[in-house]
Amino acid sequence: MPLVEIEDRGAVRHVVMARPEKRNALSGELVRDLGEAFREAAGDDSVRVLVLRGDGAMFSSGMDLADLGRLAEEPETVRAYRREILAIWNLLEEMTKPTIAQIHGACLGGAMELALACDMRVMAEDAVAGLLEARIGLLPDVGGCSRLPAVVGVGRAKELIMTGRVIDGHEAHRIGFANRVAPADELDAAAQALCDELLACAPLAIGLAKRIIDASARPALSTTLEAEIAAQERLAASADYAEGARAFRERRDPEFAGR
Repeated sequence: MPLVEIEDRGAVRHVVMARPEKRNALSGELVRDLGEAFREAAGDDSVRVLVLRGDGAMFSSGMDLADLGRLAEEPETVRAYRREILAIWNLLEEMTKPTIAQIHGACLGGAMELALACDMRVMAEDAVAGLLEARIGLLPDVGGCSRLPAVVGVGRAKELIMTGRVIDGHEAHRIGFANRVAPADELDAAAQALCDELLACAPLAIGLAKRIIDASARPALSTTLEAEIAAQERLAASADYAEGARAFRERRDPEFAGR
């Protein structure tokens, strides 16, 4: 079974993460397949809008736990591991076509960072999203620290990242993470309605506006992305992360909680 499925609805291409038995956890293979799908969509003139969604119960539970466990054992691999993921997430922002994350169920950790790389997000009312990394001694290092402030504001970004708090669709819409929110059974229609509005506009104008807006909102993106990985390398080698990873696997509170 392919890990990524492609569904064309006229000029709208749906890229679907198809690892439902693992809650669409972002394994290395799934990440690479997403990259191939994004590159194909970017180069296909018949595609004018890309929608990213997940099969099964949720959008995605985030990075694969097996990969995160290896980082605790081999912290020197964090830069290479993160470089590949970030390059693929960046494709969503770099392509001139509008990209939409259609979020149901849950969108956690690296999956929320993936959604942040999209231009817009349509979210089910009962879906949840959160950047949980600080709970285990890490930080969001594939664009979360760099992109979230421009989307929800600095104060809210600090709160979400520094507390690891999870928010539902209504709050996500209120603070600006979700562009639109809908009941779960109307999510697909809500995403299509946004696609229809985008298709009614000139593609060249959309593409050029996207580039200018992104450059204006995040003028130091390359610098802050590098700062993310430098900080993550330090954290991956720390006692806090080693304890946080153990606590997560053992389903208990880490020793640093509340100290």
